[in-house]
Amino acid sequence: MVWTPLHAKIHRTIRSRHLFESNQRLLIAVSGGQDSLCLIKLLLDLQSKWGWDLGIAHCDHRWRSDSEANAHHVENLAKTWDTSFYLETANESINSEAAARDWRYKALSAIAKANNYQYIVTGHTASDRAETLLYNLIRGTGADGLQALTWQRPLTTGIMLVRPLLEITRTQTEQFCQEFKLPIWEDSTNQDLQYARNRIRQELIPYLRENFNPQVESALAQTAELLQAEVEYLEKAAQQLREEALGIGHGAWGMGHEEYSLTPLLPLRLNRRVLQKAPLALQRRVMRQVLQQILTDAPSFEHIEKLTALIIAPNRSQTDPFPGGAIAQVEGDWICLK
Repeated sequence: MVWTPLHAKIHRTIRSRHLFESNQRLLIAVSGGQDSLCLIKLLLDLQSKWGWDLGIAHCDHRWRSDSEANAHHVENLAKTWDTSFYLETANESINSEAAARDWRYKALSAIAKANNYQYIVTGHTASDRAETLLYNLIRGTGADGLQALTWQRPLTTGIMLVRPLLEITRTQTEQFCQEFKLPIWEDSTNQDLQYARNRIRQELIPYLRENFNPQVESALAQTAELLQAEVEYLEKAAQQLREEALGIGHGAWGMGHEEYSLTPLLPLRLNRRVLQKAPLALQRRVMRQVLQQILTDAPSFEHIEKLTALIIAPNRSQTDPFPGGAIAQVEGDWICLK
């Protein structure tokens, strides 16, 4: 086996970030594109050092006329590498990138659960991280949206989604595939400029690279990395403040906070005196956390702002109804949602 600097980098990343342990079952999402082929080749080469049991999963959205041939191509690669192969094909047309992503993660989760894989591994790169940051920034978002592609997150109970290539650019995965003569399946939809992400990839990033910063992808990916740690800290601080404002105390904070879920049932009351002591950033996060629990869709900036405004509003002030009909009203020292 040829041991390249990329092998060494990924080996160190997995160990230092504790992405996987030894002897785990990993399900690798492989589309056939350069990023996923780079990923599966790296993990196959590292397999002997870690004792992993690897499987390959492919999701056919049936968007393209060659999608079935694409699936057979990945299946043949799995046979060549003597690796278990799983295929999930969409039964009906999926009409948006977001819907396709949701379907794909549900399909991968079902495969993992049925075959006892603890991890689902995807080939997202620093380039994807940079594009996601720009995409969310253009649409309007806070720090959470800018750091959206994280190294790992729970996908369902007992299954973790992991992205080991977040410090590797698409240029590097292309060079790796060329070096090892990996048979890339070119996805024609990646060139379709009706998709906003493709315009960012094909037009905006090259423009920024040429006119502002030759290393723009890495720079944006590093920004996302910094924001990830800050968001994690702020979310924990807001959770603690929310528990205090709800009068629940700090018991949950000491018992594995990230696993603790506080689901308020309406009506509920938030202590304004507690919230008034906190910085605006934490006030907004508390209100967003509360709204996330009572709204079916993600709360908008306007939703969060009108609830946050009640922290210092006059007595008897109230909001207009939130989606679903809930209303917030000031009653002395309390904000009451009912």
